[in-house]
This record gives sequence, C-alpha cells and structure tokens, in this order.
Amino acid sequence: KIFMNTLKYLQSNEFLLDVDLWKLFANLEELNKISLSFLKSFFETVKEHVSKSDSPMDFSSILRTFFQGDLCQTHQIYCLNYTSAVFYLEKLRQREDFGIYLKQWCEQNEQCKRLRLPELLVAPLHRLTRYPLLLNNIWKRSTDETEKGLIQSLKEKVEKSIWDLEGKVKWLDNFQKFRQLQEVIIWPQVWDRDKRFFVPEYLKQSLRENSSENILSSANRLLLHEGRLTLAESTRLLDVYLFLFNDFLLITKIKRNKKKYGGSDTSLIPVCPSLTPELQSFIREGGFCTVLDQPIPLDRLILKNIEPAHVT
Repeated sequence: KIFMNTLKYLQSNEFLLDVDLWKLFANLEELNKISLSFLKSFFETVKEHVSKSDSPMDFSSILRTFFQGDLCQTHQIYCLNYTSAVFYLEKLRQREDFGIYLKQWCEQNEQCKRLRLPELLVAPLHRLTRYPLLLNNIWKRSTDETEKGLIQSLKEKVEKSIWDLEGKVKWLDNFQKFRQLQEVIIWPQVWDRDKRFFVPEYLKQSLRENSSENILSSANRLLLHEGRLTLAESTRLLDVYLFLFNDFLLITKIKRNKKKYGGSDTSLIPVCPSLTPELQSFIREGGFCTVLDQPIPLDRLILKNIEPAHVT
C-alpha cells in the first residue's frame, strides 16, 4: 500500500501520470479489504471463545461467508494480472523518474523492511496457497461431523480454484512469452535470404502480406527449449540460437544491432520474466534473432550422433 498510495499522491501532483495503476496493482485495494475483513472476523471468533471458554468455537459461518463468497475470486483476479504486472514493472524500471519513485519515495520507508516492489507483489499469490493449509488445520481440530464435512468441501473448492488458476497463469505466461519472441525474432523477406532468388515486384507486396511472423501466434504452441549452438557451414562456423517448439525447430542467427526491421529500438522492450536469463540479458542489450531458414517440422527431423573424433 506504501507503493500504491505514494504513486497516487505523485499522480495527484502531476507526476508519473502515464503510469497505469491497474496494470501494476490490479484489484489490490479490494483484495486488502476482503482479506482484512476475513481476518478480523476470524480473530473475533477466537477472542470470543477465549473470553467465554464454555462456548464452542464456531468457524463454519465465517468460513462459509468468505470461501463461498469473494475471497478466492478476488485472489484469482489479482493472480491472473500478476505476470502482466511484473512485465509492466520491468518496462517502467528503465525510466529514471520511476526509479526515483521506487528507491527514494518507497523502498527507503521503514515499513517496507528493505523489500522491493517485485517481492511484495508476489505476496498475495503465496497467501492463496496457504488457505487450504489453514482449512486443513481447522478440519483436524474440529469435533463436529457436520462442520468437518463443510470445511472439507470448502478446502476442495479452494484447491480446485488454485488448480484452475495455475492453468490460466501458465496460458497467460506462454502468451506473454510468445508475444516477446515475436518482437525479437526477425523473419527476412524471401528475396533477402538468398541473392539468387528473383521475385518480380508485383509479387513482393502479396508476399509481404503473408508474414511468417504469424507462425508464432498459435495459442497451442509451446517453447520446449532454446539456447546457443554452433552451426558448421561449408567454409565457416556460425553462432546460432535455436528455438525448439513442440512442432518445429527454428534456427536463427544472433544479431546485436540496436535497430531491428522497422526501426524500433529493442532495448526498450520489457523482458518477459519466464524467458531464460541468457535470452533476457540478450534482449536487454538490444539483440534480436534473424531466421536463417524455414522452420524444420519435428515429424520430418532426423537426429544423428557424431563420434567425438569426427566433430571437428
């Protein structure tokens, strides 16, 4: 809340007006309100039991109110925005004015206990995963069979909510990753790949429109592995970067030029946190990958081992 309220204060004074509060914090205020209400009700029940030791500790009504209500749903909304928030924060941190807001206005506050914004943004995700543990502990200590049945059903509901969320988060994470790859993987025009190709001018426009970049827009495609290799050509060794998808292999050549096709600056692209550290670093340096040849379908790919003696 220190980071959120400070940003609101700065924006009310005409600073950082282009920073989107929702993209960073999503429904954090609503989540705080519901979580705090749940905790207050929870501890009120404990307090009442302690002051009147003869009264049974009835958690069922509180648990039903919150776990059949909005508690899990508000967590889900926040968690689904989390990947985008980290992605957006990475982009903002490159700015000097936003860096001053983070370091001087917020991180030095004693209440932050030296925690930075990325470490705080992840906290609600951890809390959601602890709710089944809380419900399980109450279930173990409950003596009423009806109450035990209710708590068990609520625990199963929360666990299902978490499983559903994990599937959605994975899909969103994959979407962000492929959106990033579309930015850094460059597909040269067919007539640029080999100077021996001749393409009449009247065909070039239609070939431009059938862009190969759409290959990476499939929602079902997965990136299984990626990394550097050395490609042995007839007269030289070439450093290449391979992307192994679940249906094809893509061989690209590493370029460290700051400018890519279209003139945009890749150093300003926010880096997806789920990419490998090497690729993240490479993108931050303004690098991009130019496709060397057409994708190789895995169902037509043959791998052969070469004896060490023959490698050179």
